[in-house]
Amino acid sequence: MTAPHFIHGLSEIAPRYDAMICDVWGVVHNGRDAFPDAIAAIRRFRKERGPAILLSNAPRLPDGVENQFAHLGIPLDFYDGIVTSGLAARDELIHRLDQHGELSLFYLGPARDNPVFHGLNIRFTGPDEAKIVFCTGLLNDETETPDDYRELLEGFLARRLPFLCANPDIVVQRGDRLVYCAGAIARLYESMGGEAIYFGKPHPAVFERATDLARRVSAASKIIVIGDGIETDIGGARRMGLDSLFIAGGIHAEDDEAALAQLFHQQGVSAVAAMRMLRW
Repeated sequence: MTAPHFIHGLSEIAPRYDAMICDVWGVVHNGRDAFPDAIAAIRRFRKERGPAILLSNAPRLPDGVENQFAHLGIPLDFYDGIVTSGLAARDELIHRLDQHGELSLFYLGPARDNPVFHGLNIRFTGPDEAKIVFCTGLLNDETETPDDYRELLEGFLARRLPFLCANPDIVVQRGDRLVYCAGAIARLYESMGGEAIYFGKPHPAVFERATDLARRVSAASKIIVIGDGIETDIGGARRMGLDSLFIAGGIHAEDDEAALAQLFHQQGVSAVAAMRMLRW
């Protein structure tokens, strides 16, 4: 696969599509700063072409994403709905509860992601009592790395515990630096021989949920996926047979076209176009 050609603005390809599924972190904001041009571009597309659904690997519910928008000064009027990996992971917990009545669960993640459990009959345990592990991220992603959890993972592995990962991302850009996400711990657990179960991009279930939402808003027939993750956004779009626009900023900001071509070849993906930052 070759690297996608760079375009100046979304307006160059927007007429081909009547709906979009757009990533959040890395496209709309970087965790510290909002990207006004991207927000304006999504709003313009929504006005002229069709619905805009935000699809995030955030390990929290959609209202948690909107709470972060409020903190960053991002308005809530430029999209038609939000789908998150946290929502998909919660659905899995509900399914398991329907089967077993109660879950003995070890939670690995920061307190800010706790709302994903609200209202569920879950018994939180220590690592030695748990039947499953549920991970939304590192306890302190500013200072820790996945290897800090190796000893804990060895204990899970010895008991063959399934590791539910509510955020498949490996890293994400926060301000001017990269921080590890839950996906990095899940990958480490898999490399040790453990079973990791992922919720979110690039897996089809969340894309299906987002496309269904878009089609409930309008009779969308041609959808474009926009995101900065080659494996998650672009790879997920490929699995669904959808076109994609690659945002080559954030974690790929330093990659030139040759480096991007190599990455696309390695992942076996393609995109209709690329931009450094989303704008109209």
